[in-house]
Amino acid sequence: MSVQDMSERERVDAFPTRTIGGYRVRAGRPFPYGATPVPGGVNFSVYSDRATAMSLVLFERGAKEPTAELEFPQEFRTGSVHAMTVFGLDLENLEYGFRADGPFDPEAGDRFDARRILGDPYARIVSGRDVWGEEPDWDNVYPYRSQVLNDDFDWGDDTPLRIPTEDLVIYETHVRGFTRHPSSGVRAPGTYAGLREKISYLKELGVNCVELLPVFEFDELDNPRTDPVSGERLHNYWGYNTVSFFAPKAGYAATGRFGMQADEFKSLVKELHRAGIEVVLDVVFNHTAEGNENGPTISFRGLDNATYYMLTDRGEYYNFSGTGNTVNCNHPVVRDFVLSCLRYWVAEYHIDGFRFDLAAILDRAPDGTPLPNPPLLEQLAHDPVLRHTKLIAEAWDAAGLYQVGHFPNYGRWSEWNGQYRDAVRRFIKGEPGLVGELATRMAGSPDLYQGRTASASVNFITAHDGFTLSDLVSYNDKHNEANGEGNGDGANDNHSWNCGEEGPSASAHVRDLRLRQTKNMLAILLTSQGVPMILAGDEAGRTQLGNNNTYCQDNDLSWFDWGLVEGPTANTELLEFTKALIAFRHAHPVLRTADHPTGVDRVGSGYADVSWHGVQAWMPDWAEHSRVLGMMRCGRHAKGGGTVADDHIYVAVNAHWEAHDLELPGLPPGQEWHLFTDTGALMSYGLHPPGSEPRLEHPGRYHLGPHSVVILVGRATH
Repeated sequence: MSVQDMSERERVDAFPTRTIGGYRVRAGRPFPYGATPVPGGVNFSVYSDRATAMSLVLFERGAKEPTAELEFPQEFRTGSVHAMTVFGLDLENLEYGFRADGPFDPEAGDRFDARRILGDPYARIVSGRDVWGEEPDWDNVYPYRSQVLNDDFDWGDDTPLRIPTEDLVIYETHVRGFTRHPSSGVRAPGTYAGLREKISYLKELGVNCVELLPVFEFDELDNPRTDPVSGERLHNYWGYNTVSFFAPKAGYAATGRFGMQADEFKSLVKELHRAGIEVVLDVVFNHTAEGNENGPTISFRGLDNATYYMLTDRGEYYNFSGTGNTVNCNHPVVRDFVLSCLRYWVAEYHIDGFRFDLAAILDRAPDGTPLPNPPLLEQLAHDPVLRHTKLIAEAWDAAGLYQVGHFPNYGRWSEWNGQYRDAVRRFIKGEPGLVGELATRMAGSPDLYQGRTASASVNFITAHDGFTLSDLVSYNDKHNEANGEGNGDGANDNHSWNCGEEGPSASAHVRDLRLRQTKNMLAILLTSQGVPMILAGDEAGRTQLGNNNTYCQDNDLSWFDWGLVEGPTANTELLEFTKALIAFRHAHPVLRTADHPTGVDRVGSGYADVSWHGVQAWMPDWAEHSRVLGMMRCGRHAKGGGTVADDHIYVAVNAHWEAHDLELPGLPPGQEWHLFTDTGALMSYGLHPPGSEPRLEHPGRYHLGPHSVVILVGRATH
């Protein structure tokens, strides 16, 4: 007898007490939920409050029919939890699910159906969509199959980076789209492994945080539409239709067909950390892939519909998400589910933060009423496992609840600042009356985040949902015909300007203006207080040909064309400009101060922490017709009121179609203004590496061209 056998025989709970369905079993433990390996077997635990019977259904991997079905005896039920330990299972060849019986009474909220095999909401790994886009067996009795994860990944010395939030430069990208294009040159395009090969690019770009669109298991094939021109299948490309919340997307793994997606994703996280890059996941707890009453029954609906979903008095689904159902997030059982899920990703995958899709739903009561003190948000803010995890809210939902600036934050939550996005777009477009609002947004939006730090504002101009930066300056209108919805989908309020011609242009004047406008927006973004977020590909001029809702486009419209980075079609000037801007932000802590500026001198430097200027120094023009704004940040106020010394930074934005001669604010004795960049100048003269900026020939004045931004550094001349 081996030492291991002796050790297991000494454990009382390693002995079966009976046989069910041909398997040796015993009463299991209610916690943790899901399938957990234990000595000699697996502990299965599943919650259902109103089920009258529950069975465990076992499959051999890939088999069409179950190999066994084990009903949970009533004495194996503790409260509303059914738990059973099953011995002698082959974990490498095992798939499992549950069959729940109970009342089918939709008006009372019950939708039990004993004909269906249900997935485990806590499954750590799921099969069924192992290879992206591969046609499944549509007659499969159990399409998304729960599996037991045998976790033996070696994290080595990997630890959380804990980069201060105000120091982040976030890069939002799609795992598949980042490397799927044939030009990517990676060995496994469109996968975690492929993204891992591009870490050197991210590091060279200078970003220190990637925000990944959903990586929880979803079904890319659940979109019924086709391209109206080609007839090709459209996909659920973005992945905002979660099938399983604890399982990484198998179709994003080169090893998904072998069930190794968990290890492949962990390897990606580990290597990103090694490169100094944090990982934030875009998570979708506001709805699931089960849709409305006509959608598929995958897990939650068949296990306990009335617990997991917001229902009307007649048992119909509230649809605050715009997708057919709304998760009942503030029910105690569901709160526990969300908390357990996030803890799992932090503890087992070393994730650094989460961006919550349609997060306003998370503070709604079961009847949809916004709660003044939502328990889920409070729990997430104060949970000890999530203590140093970034929490970012998309502070609105599809039903009109808009909470930007007043999302329940408990001193922990940051927000996607939609008002920042709109203000910058409208100002650069040339709309009047926006100088004051632009100043407020560049200062970290203190009007929205009073009493919070400036890092509560995640500043962005573009994101996956909407135009790219290149399309923002190339299209007045959306062009979503390829989505098969008659161009009726996607937002209409884009605040875009095509610079005189819709779409691609042969005019050198139009192309030059578009490049300048793109640079202008990047310059504002990366010198604003708050946390900047860049959409992948914007640094190289990626286009979606005017499509502002590519949720279904698994093709060139969505993929990153690496020819924009290297080769004859590369947008080298824009890429180098973006790299330099990011490096400039990292080099100047005054741009990354957590405290909101007050407009007063708090450290005795002789200068306010921020001052505003117009064509004349110290005299900002807030008039309706004004389109010029200058902002000066005093470096003595950097990082917590002067604890870190920095240079003076002056940023002037001219959204006017005419040039202006600017009077520059004076500097302390011995210091002069140096030119970092002028977006209106030629590349060789308009950009200088941080620390090597040349002194201005005329230090008291600067001629700023039309539709341009200048960034100056005030320091002693070496």
